[in-house]
Amino acid sequence: MNALLEVHGLSVAYGKVEAVHQVGLRVEEGRIVTVIGPNGAGKTTLLAALMGMLTARGSVSYLGQEITRIEPEQRVSRGLCLVPERRELFAAMTVEDNLVLGAFCRYRKRDKSIEADFEKVYRLFPRLSERRRQLAGTLSGGERQMLALGRALMSRPRLLMLDEPSLGLAPLIVRDIFHVIAGLREAGVSILLVEQNARAALQVSDYGYVLETGDIVLEGPSAQLSSNPRVIESYLGFTSGKVG
Repeated sequence: MNALLEVHGLSVAYGKVEAVHQVGLRVEEGRIVTVIGPNGAGKTTLLAALMGMLTARGSVSYLGQEITRIEPEQRVSRGLCLVPERRELFAAMTVEDNLVLGAFCRYRKRDKSIEADFEKVYRLFPRLSERRRQLAGTLSGGERQMLALGRALMSRPRLLMLDEPSLGLAPLIVRDIFHVIAGLREAGVSILLVEQNARAALQVSDYGYVLETGDIVLEGPSAQLSSNPRVIESYLGFTSGKVG
């Protein structure tokens, strides 16, 4: 399959401390690829570097073109979008106004299909439609995550990068969010998913990487990783094949 994103030898340092070491990964069109690992492994740093928010060494190729030196806004305009761990919503603005900001690059191009995409987002997240005039800062955690996803979708991404979408959410909401993520793949959106909830991430994804202390230590099809003894012991909470 065609590679949407290819990363080779990516390293990121904070001063003299290297947080990500020579990472390589690949996201193919129409696939969900996950990066799992413990807190402090470098997952969020990796996504920030791919988005151009951190200086990095190495090569990042998107749609066959090197993008290492282009600005984050240009990456967004090319269809690369990040939903950050903290969601970064504008709390004093309404749900609808936050969605409008997600389509900012498209407004500048006078894209006439924006209104139709509002309705798509509201169909995907009916709760946002009910709260479209409500301030984002008054939403629940699950609703804020829905809004963050909806805002990202308003940019019409070809590759959506998600940083810990299940963080701080109740189990039922986590299930709903991962159901939406799986549906996005069916709608043609490729996804790079960074997630501590390894079980959910591996269930929804096609291929996975395990990142530990800045290094990729394992990779493979998600079904294979799910049955890997090291992954089971460290991330899935199983002991001797039984739920612990």
